[in-house]
Amino acid sequence: MAGRRSRHPEITPELLLRAYSIGLFPMADSADDPELFWVEPDMRGVIPLDDFHVSRSLAKTIRKSPFDIRFDSAFDAVLAACAEAAPDRPSTWINAKIKSLYGTLHRMGHAHSVEAWEGDQLVGGLYGVSLGAAFFGESMFSRRTDASKICLVHLVERLKDRGFRLLDTQFTTEHLKTFGAIDVPKIEYEDMLTNALASPHLPF
Repeated sequence: MAGRRSRHPEITPELLLRAYSIGLFPMADSADDPELFWVEPDMRGVIPLDDFHVSRSLAKTIRKSPFDIRFDSAFDAVLAACAEAAPDRPSTWINAKIKSLYGTLHRMGHAHSVEAWEGDQLVGGLYGVSLGAAFFGESMFSRRTDASKICLVHLVERLKDRGFRLLDTQFTTEHLKTFGAIDVPKIEYEDMLTNALASPHLPF
């Protein structure tokens, strides 16, 4: 995890928003660690909204509408599911402090979820923070094949419809690169962030 990393004794929701506005975000070493630290990567993951890729197979699946997609109907449940250990991730960085802070941001209108439902079961989702015309993706989970991928597609459609300019993924993964995620140097990211935050806060 290249980049600056520093601890802070007390992070408030207001301080958290200020941190996002200057390119920082918090993490914990593990779900059981009560401490948080600030992260500022040298290379930042971004999905260009005008160059988002959807594979043919995923597009075909989406046309079948396998899930009911909802927004902000179960934010706390999405956050809790993202914090759970899974076979492909035996531990996560989402601790109790993260849950509390982002739950407050949600109630303030700055944190949002995209959810995949199968009947009354939440089977996939993602959450992130919105500020100005920027959306900072935080985490996703999936309990059914393609559930989180479909949520990401719906997120991008919603961001584009509402005029967002930046979708920050913090880091890139091979999974995100299939959607067009790229790494940008910190100085280039700062320009993208400044441009996105020059906009009034957009409704999600």
